[in-house]
Amino acid sequence: TGLDRFRDFAVPTISVNQGLSIAAVDVLEATQDGSIWIGTADGLNRWQDGHMTVYGRRNVPGPNGLAGDRTAIVDARATEIPSSGLRNKVDSLGQDDRGRLWAGTSQGVFYFDNGRFVRVPGLAGGDILSIAGDGQGKVWISNNDEGLFHSTPEGAVQRILWSRFGHRDGATSILPDTSQGGLWLGFFDGGIAYLKDGQIRSSYNAPDGLGNGAVMDLELGSDGAIWAATEGGLSRVKDGRIKTLTSMNGLPCDAVQWAIEDNDHSFWLYMPCGLVRIARSELDAWVSDPKRTVRTMVFDSSDGIWSRGLSGHHTPIVAKSPDGRISFVVPDGVSVIDPRDLPFNNLPPPVYVTQIIANGRKYGASQGLRLPARVRDLSIDYTALSLVAPEKVRFRFKLEGQDDDWREVMNVRQVEYSNLPPGNYRFGVTACNNSGVWNKAGTFLNFSIAPAYYQTTWFRLCCVAAFLAMLWGLYQLRVRQLAREFHMSVEARVSERTRIARDLHDTLLQSFHGLLLRFQAVSNLLPAGDTKQKLESAIDQAAQAITEGRDAVQGLRTSTIESSDLAVAIRTIGAELATDATNHDSVEFSVQVEGTPRDLRPILRDEVYRIAAEALRNAFRHSHGRQIEVEIHYDERQLRLRVRDDGKGMDPKVFSEDGRAGHFGLHGMRERAKLVGGNLTVWSEIDSGTEVELSIPASNAYEKDAGRRLWLNKLAEKLSGKGMPMKS
Repeated sequence: TGLDRFRDFAVPTISVNQGLSIAAVDVLEATQDGSIWIGTADGLNRWQDGHMTVYGRRNVPGPNGLAGDRTAIVDARATEIPSSGLRNKVDSLGQDDRGRLWAGTSQGVFYFDNGRFVRVPGLAGGDILSIAGDGQGKVWISNNDEGLFHSTPEGAVQRILWSRFGHRDGATSILPDTSQGGLWLGFFDGGIAYLKDGQIRSSYNAPDGLGNGAVMDLELGSDGAIWAATEGGLSRVKDGRIKTLTSMNGLPCDAVQWAIEDNDHSFWLYMPCGLVRIARSELDAWVSDPKRTVRTMVFDSSDGIWSRGLSGHHTPIVAKSPDGRISFVVPDGVSVIDPRDLPFNNLPPPVYVTQIIANGRKYGASQGLRLPARVRDLSIDYTALSLVAPEKVRFRFKLEGQDDDWREVMNVRQVEYSNLPPGNYRFGVTACNNSGVWNKAGTFLNFSIAPAYYQTTWFRLCCVAAFLAMLWGLYQLRVRQLAREFHMSVEARVSERTRIARDLHDTLLQSFHGLLLRFQAVSNLLPAGDTKQKLESAIDQAAQAITEGRDAVQGLRTSTIESSDLAVAIRTIGAELATDATNHDSVEFSVQVEGTPRDLRPILRDEVYRIAAEALRNAFRHSHGRQIEVEIHYDERQLRLRVRDDGKGMDPKVFSEDGRAGHFGLHGMRERAKLVGGNLTVWSEIDSGTEVELSIPASNAYEKDAGRRLWLNKLAEKLSGKGMPMKS
């Protein structure tokens, strides 16, 4: 008590035990009277109402039989009729429009009438592949060697060569299309064709979407579609559109040997992996969505189904009786299945997670399980209890955080994962029984994997901080390198100016001074007159030039050793320019200083002064403005000098092209700014004034010692504010 019932379903088989002449069955056909005709290597068998009648060869040669050995009849219900008119093995069976059975042999084509087989005149024998009536009185015969024949009720016979269809081999299956009066042909070397009124109206092959390989069977569906059983899947053809159902859509394998529709419009497929049933609702859903996965019911050896691959190409090998039963050829005889009497298991299987194996160590399946760090290999074992058909249990599982969707497997009870990152996980699994009934609740297991030290947040933050510190160090190194290069260039310029000043004083000025003494001696020798007066005037001018040269030499030496306030120098030149401008217009001039003034490098201070002087000259002489302002901003990061006026402005094209032709003031200002490592920008608009701004990095502009003194002064101010006096 408490156990599921054992399997009580098995597909019955007609074999030698029921009087079949031999177990090796080639073809079969079901007629309207309920008979099942079975063609074997030893003759033709008729199974009707549980009784077997054998139309086979006799042991003694005679006018109506062919000599040869045969398997003895082992069932008392079987009757032997050796003088039936058949002399050879039957290769193919079919029916005409009157319901008569037709048989194809190597010696000719026969039809069964009044208990005997009558040979059809005009139809040669050979390798007969398929026979079918077209509903219009004709019977079509596929002869692999000779071509496609059709016989009329009047006895007329016509032939169509296979080369006309573009195939080497004959048609393995003939399917009449009674609704349109045509004929469908399926070929063993692949492809199908539609023949009507003696013309090939259409043909389809693998490049058109048809399944690959041989076409073993054709079936006309109740929806008017043509279903082709191929080695590459089950293909559906309707209105010129082809769709193929394969293992990618839920079939247990790809090769289909035959397909047939039962009275409930479900499809049955015979495949190397078993007998497969697909409900009509599943097929309709797949037709609407070709990417859909169909649900199937599979019957295999455990259900009494003998599966085999695609061995022969004679048809038919499946037939449906008037009562709806399906008979089909199997290796040991003929199996019969009644689609109306299928077992159904209503009990959903309970599902359990049994254990987790991490890095070879087993853990119990307990909720909230914490696994150690660095789990490389993880296996999860699960199972489902179903005693009816445990080998047919299907599972769906999903590891949240790792799997994007549910994964479905057949009779597999373990899943493996590798190199899972640390975190919390939830594993879910559900199962269905052999009848497709799913356990909707399923089961879940929550577990976590601890992080290694290098997988923690603090370790990542430390790596980020170290990386940023490295970048900051590289930045500081580059800044110092640029500053050192700038300082070297400044020192070179200072040395050059000192050399020029020394050379001017020691050579040129001394030479001019000696020459001036000689001119003075010559002047003293000349008598008073116009010539002496002109020479005296030239001597005075030369003396003035020597004085100016000495002042220039003094300026070169003084700018390199003395420091002065930049704001005072700019105020002085601004005041001089403002005094000169008072002859024309009244100009308001001001200089503003922001920040704590700092000592500038001597050479740089001279260049900044000259840039400011040039900007002021342009403003006073050309802007015609009422107000001119100069701002000097001492910043921790840069030195910024801005000169602006409210004058008439100028066209932006002028300063974008380095000024007007023949004027080099703006060009010289930019050259000086570039020499000191600064940036000069000019903004101006017509009637909107002009603004000139010079910015120089602090590392280039300020003296190092001055920077240290400024930092110490600020520190002293902060400490003094806290009540900590500083000693000087």
